[in-house]
Amino acid sequence: MSESLKIAVAGLGTVGAETVRLIHEHGALIAARCGRPIAVAGVSARDRSKARPVEVSNLPWFDDAVAMAADPEIDVVIELIGGAEGVAKAVIEAAIGARHHVITANKALLAHHGTGLARAAEAAGVTLAYEAAVAGGIPIIKVLREGLAANRIERIYGVLNGTCNYILTTMRETGRDFDAVLAEAQRLGYAEADPGFDIDGVDTAHKLAILTALAFGCEVNFDGVHVEGIREISSLDIAYAEELGYRIKLLGIAGRGEGGVEQRVHPCMVAKDSPIAAVEGVFNGVVAEGDFVGTIMAEGQGAGAGPTASAVVADLIDIARGTSLPTFAVPAVDLERVPSLPIERHVGCQYIRLMVVDRPGVIADIAAALRDEAISVEALLQRGRAPDEAVPVIITTHETEDAAMVRALARMDALDAVLEPPRRIRIEAL
Repeated sequence: MSESLKIAVAGLGTVGAETVRLIHEHGALIAARCGRPIAVAGVSARDRSKARPVEVSNLPWFDDAVAMAADPEIDVVIELIGGAEGVAKAVIEAAIGARHHVITANKALLAHHGTGLARAAEAAGVTLAYEAAVAGGIPIIKVLREGLAANRIERIYGVLNGTCNYILTTMRETGRDFDAVLAEAQRLGYAEADPGFDIDGVDTAHKLAILTALAFGCEVNFDGVHVEGIREISSLDIAYAEELGYRIKLLGIAGRGEGGVEQRVHPCMVAKDSPIAAVEGVFNGVVAEGDFVGTIMAEGQGAGAGPTASAVVADLIDIARGTSLPTFAVPAVDLERVPSLPIERHVGCQYIRLMVVDRPGVIADIAAALRDEAISVEALLQRGRAPDEAVPVIITTHETEDAAMVRALARMDALDAVLEPPRRIRIEAL
């Protein structure tokens, strides 16, 4: 068997500790599959005394993670610190500068700096691997970069955040409102104490920016992603979605359009019989559409210590085997700078919920706002009659441009009879 591959792990939180544990417990299996043993030659974290699920006191400890990344005795640096800037970025840059291979689960860093880091890594002749950065244990990076390499990818979309998916699933199953389910998700450990990164769509947008570059051979462009979260989704919307034959999911969607690439993250209504609608709870699901392969879907656990560590070690085995591929499927120097298509140009069907005072002329005023923007109504529902109270009016439309819908909603919001801002959810034909 060949000489040991010496690795260093920067960050010993949930994923870092589980990665070390996986290497220890499956050392013989991993060595058999990659043809050489893996040796943990360095670890680094902020707190050396912290209790962890794996023993690290017998491993070489580095107080300075950046110095560890540059150590000439190291072959591969695994960055599991997190964050788009600071120590995590410095660790990766130091490793590349020392011509060490890099594995990271850091989607924020890749979303903001992926193009530059990929070019630096490829210029240095080293691998920058990141299977764990998107969809946890689902091997979607390998699927796109290797399994679908012969295809022109036409569209990619998915449920990319388990926290949001858990909240929306539980709201549907229990009828409870967003705030109550979010609090439960925090108690169960599915949501952070500050959940904004997840529920405002930022985490999904980071992952989508990475998938877009990989699918379409373009530079990573996080700033080009349109981002909306799920804070405004109510139990009422979820109930009406069910009645209309839909489920509500927070999706990341990317596709090539005329003149650029569309990247958008927002709540969507999807048909209940569509495969993506069946992705429930904390699970993730990713769908890719290729010109020869057709539509493929991968589903699994998108987060958690075990699935993420599994993805990290899968990258490590590839490096140990000598597998070397361009970071984003094509050489980084050839990544295109593609314009982002603005959300205002998106065309699709829409769901609208208005809370109105039930009096004569209200529906006519709403219809006028739609008529003046050439928006065609597919269906209109009004339930209940309460002259002095707000009642919901539900409208679904035929395909319309987003910009026209925004203008129509502004007119509706200005009506005296409309008592709260209109709620809009895009309907996706998937």
